[in-house]
Amino acid sequence: MGTWGVGPFDSDTAADFCAEVDDVAMGEREQAVRTALVRAVDLPDDVELDACEAERAVAAAALVAAQCPGGESADSVYGPEEPLPDLTGLRGLAGQALGRVLTEPSELYELWAESDGGPWVAEVRRLENVLLPQPAGEQLGFLR
Repeated sequence: MGTWGVGPFDSDTAADFCAEVDDVAMGEREQAVRTALVRAVDLPDDVELDACEAERAVAAAALVAAQCPGGESADSVYGPEEPLPDLTGLRGLAGQALGRVLTEPSELYELWAESDGGPWVAEVRRLENVLLPQPAGEQLGFLR
């Protein structure tokens, strides 16, 4: 596993995914992100989620989360360089994908569990929290 950190773009696979998103036409970028998320979600619960597919899903979810309130910018050195369309419509799907990544059988989850994976799990949970829908009052700015 070519991984150097716990961030969503801190692996060879995630960096490659972001380069792939950059390489497709603007009108196809949302579909590229959606495909990475769907591959994690549509896998049967009793089939192990491959580590590479999981890393792609985490990176895709981070791109969605970056456009949500409370999300961190996706301007990592290994994140996409090209502009992205509005991905907030994928918020629910991205949350589901992260849930699948953190549920066994998930090869990536198991690999992190073998090596002090607490900080990685915390980062993925942070992304999940950003992707949660906001209460209606907060969306309108009434509650602070």
